[in-house]
Amino acid sequence: MAHLTESRLIPSTDWKENFRPNDADRYAAYASAFEAIQTRKNKKFGPGRALHRKQIIAATAKLEVLSNLPEFASNGLFVEPRTFDVVVRLSNGGMDKASDRKPDIRGFSLRVLGVKGDSALGMGPAKSQDFTLINQEKFAFPSSDEFVGFVVAASQGGAALFKYLFKRYGFVGGMRRVLSMAKTMKKPFGGFTTETMYSCVPMACGPFAVRVRLVPAETNSNVTATALGTDANFGADFSARIAQQDLAWDLQLQPFVNEVITPIEDASVNWTTPYVTVARLSMPKQQVDSPQGKALSEEVEADVFDPWQALAAHRPLGDVQRARKVVYYQSQKGRGAA
Repeated sequence: MAHLTESRLIPSTDWKENFRPNDADRYAAYASAFEAIQTRKNKKFGPGRALHRKQIIAATAKLEVLSNLPEFASNGLFVEPRTFDVVVRLSNGGMDKASDRKPDIRGFSLRVLGVKGDSALGMGPAKSQDFTLINQEKFAFPSSDEFVGFVVAASQGGAALFKYLFKRYGFVGGMRRVLSMAKTMKKPFGGFTTETMYSCVPMACGPFAVRVRLVPAETNSNVTATALGTDANFGADFSARIAQQDLAWDLQLQPFVNEVITPIEDASVNWTTPYVTVARLSMPKQQVDSPQGKALSEEVEADVFDPWQALAAHRPLGDVQRARKVVYYQSQKGRGAA
């Protein structure tokens, strides 16, 4: 029995994506829906992203790829030991520039520079390898259709959102969604230096498929900066910590093994295969509020962080990722970044 259990956890290349005939039309419709939301929010807040509009911190870092990695991990960015320059963007996930006290999804995006290889978009050499991570271990919805419906309804206010949930899922299903959503949003967030971040959705790793996780080092908790409670200010907390000490995280990959345990297309399933550390992200002490830090912040705010801005070896996989390709590009155009 032990042998059978272990065999189910062996990384496999036998994954596949399920494309639908109407994918292009669906994704174009999603992009139009997000464009309408972004246009409304731009009038209120100025040009910005459709989601993750509020940038909290921009910083520089290094990513050190480790040696002797397992076969499933030793591809693309991780094919050999090397150190890369990295730009980091921390954000709140919402459509508004709201207070950090408001429950929200938190985003931790990396732009790994100096990569070599073909682009995932098939447009010549890759500009960078981007990772877009959040503080949730799995995606809240199995498909892009449900996610887009939720966001469009939420953009119209609480009443519209509840109406959408009950109409789409029925009374019992709607209540389950409401309770699940409340549980997710009320989950305490201790700050960007101490919370684990996840990709939630898969990407290729050469012939394999993986999910990504960023785990903070215990030493990140050595400095007590700003108390995070009802007066949470994640930017002040992070700024205080990075001004006093270097920070570090382990970048880990989690392999696909089969469609039951690690499905490619159902983003709501939390994979249970073990993670392996493949690189270390180190962020040296820096003053993010200095003139140089503020200049970097402006540059990052105008820049692109996109999972499809990637090496072909790390092409995003699954319906949610394919929808992202179209929606992100439309959002980039909506703020003049594309």
